[in-house]
Parts: sequence; structure tokens; C-alpha cells
Amino acid sequence: MGRMTDDELDIRPVSDDDAGELLTLRRAAFVTEAQLIGDVNIPPLTQTLDELRADLTRPDVVTLGAWAGHRLVASIRVLVEGTKATLGRFAVAPDVQGRGIGTRLLDEIVAHLPEGTQEVWIFTSRDSLHNIAMYQRRGYEYQNDQTAGDLTYAYLRRLLGDDVAEDDAPTL
Repeated sequence: MGRMTDDELDIRPVSDDDAGELLTLRRAAFVTEAQLIGDVNIPPLTQTLDELRADLTRPDVVTLGAWAGHRLVASIRVLVEGTKATLGRFAVAPDVQGRGIGTRLLDEIVAHLPEGTQEVWIFTSRDSLHNIAMYQRRGYEYQNDQTAGDLTYAYLRRLLGDDVAEDDAPTL
């Protein structure tokens, strides 16, 4: 199985109808992360369906999903605060990881952010070197580490604005 092509993936906001499937996807995807960091009580694994449904209705949250046929295979959650967006709960189903789906979702999220968003932040476990490398390839720059309890997270940032203007400029 190689990379998925654009026509095989449907990327769109996740709705309340998809809440159960989203919860299942996140749990499957985050078990690996929990094992890596040695903590199964991370929020993506402890969130209830009701909490997730409430989160999906928040005006300051965008949750984007990627479907292969009828199956939700990846998702990302974005908290928007003024001109800043913070990506989190980034999940790709374990059986389709490494096929470019996460990268597509990362690239597409920018188009779903409110106008005026100037910077996008993402964080991951400091030990998730694979994740950090992927984010850096997509234009995110490492900023700092933050420790929460026993865990240390790496924070990376991508500035928008200039990038967007370049995309709109005619190619010569």
C-alpha cells in the first residue's frame, strides 16, 4: 500500500454525526503515543463521547477529518485564539500511518482556519522524534519545550501571512 492520492481522501470538518468514529480513531491512534511516554491517562484517551461532542460544537474549535471511503482515517483539532491557532489531537489510524495522510491533513488545515490567523502552533511529546521531523518538513519551526507533570512537550510554530501571499501570487 503506497501513499493515498487526493481522490482517495475526502478532507472535511468533522460533525457531531462522526463523534463516535472520531473517539474510536483517537483512541486507536493515541495508544502508541501513550505507550511511548508511559502514560495511558493522556486527554485523547480519557475524553468521553459527551466531552468530545461538546468540543465539536465549540465556536473556537475546528476539527478536520480525512475519510478513505466511509472510514475516518485521520483527524486534527484546532483551537483558535485570536490570530493564533493551536493544533492538537492529531491522529492517524495505525494501519494507514506512513502513507502521507497526516501530511495532507496538516497542509489542508490552513485553508480551514479563520481569516486573520497568523500563526499555527503544534505540540507533541519531546520523545516523538518522528512527529517533530514531519512537522519541521511542513514548515513548523521548533520553539521550546514545556513540561507538564512527568511529560515534556516540544512546541513548534509556523507563521502564516507571507506564505499565504506567496501562494496567491501569480507564478512567473
